Amino acid sequence: MFEKMISHKPPWLVTPPTTKPIAISSRIRLARNMSDIPFPDRCTDKQREEVILRVRKAAKKTDLLKNAEILTLNSLSNVDKQFLVERHLVSPEFAQQTAPSAVIISNDETCSLMINEEDHIRMQILRSELNLEEAWEMINKFDSELEKSLPYAFSSKYGYLTACPTNVGTGLRASTMLHLPALVHEHKIGSVMSAVGKIGIAVRGLYGESSDSKGNMFQISNQITLGQDEKNIVNQLHQIVLRIIDHENKLRETLIVNKPYQIKNDVGRAYGTLKYAEILTSEEATNLLSSLLIGADLQVFDKVNRATVNELLIDIQPAHLQKMKGKELTAEERDIYRAKIIRNRL
Repeated sequence: MFEKMISHKPPWLVTPPTTKPIAISSRIRLARNMSDIPFPDRCTDKQREEVILRVRKAAKKTDLLKNAEILTLNSLSNVDKQFLVERHLVSPEFAQQTAPSAVIISNDETCSLMINEEDHIRMQILRSELNLEEAWEMINKFDSELEKSLPYAFSSKYGYLTACPTNVGTGLRASTMLHLPALVHEHKIGSVMSAVGKIGIAVRGLYGESSDSKGNMFQISNQITLGQDEKNIVNQLHQIVLRIIDHENKLRETLIVNKPYQIKNDVGRAYGTLKYAEILTSEEATNLLSSLLIGADLQVFDKVNRATVNELLIDIQPAHLQKMKGKELTAEERDIYRAKIIRNRL
């Protein structure tokens, strides 16, 4: 399975060559628990194994996961687990689990289902660019199919019951990955984060909660799940994302008019470093590739296309490097191999 994933980039990362998306990808996640088994933090290992078995059987009856592969967490190496995190198919917290857990992944990687993370079920749908509504329609149908086989923990007063109170209600987290270099360059990202935070929207790093921002990539997601309709949550986030995108676009236009040589210089220096460096850390390479993306989007740099940069943003991550190399690498070996791959691609 991992060999196939290495040779094929995830669909959510693939965009038409004519587009210049600020929104890289969209995700809808639902948290669910079964009513007749204690939640994961109070489960015995035997009960967790029962959850895996029952969810697996239910998933095989759905259109999305009927032919999917299930991976038990204790059968995976640390590199395998990190690879799935880098692929945005599991959460960093899930990858650190030691108790019986599993993940089911659709053949095209657009759907994954974590079993025994914080909740019995964490299902998600991934889509490219700003496609929150499409993702919601798909996961809503998928959730209904699962519910035919699994007794969900549900309260007529509070909605779906979850391990963490912040997820009670709809159990829904909608998020969009945005590339916001102009907001960062002009020191406006802090004010944006503050403004959206006041209306219940969270801004996080590349891999979600508790992760750092790399390459000017940010996850924008809802925080409130109780007392709201799912469609309203999705629509509200969609509108807020559109406003952030508009703000980013206006700053980009201002930069290219007022600081054209600085932008060209930044992009050219980034390309020079990437093209000739012998050692590159993950963070440095990701930030430099971000500069190439803005150069391509603003049409001030034509030596590399967006598709190449998108692929590199995934391939240069630590676990991906080790999977491509076919063995575990030290941090220094990864930095050297990362630089070599980038030189060859550029």
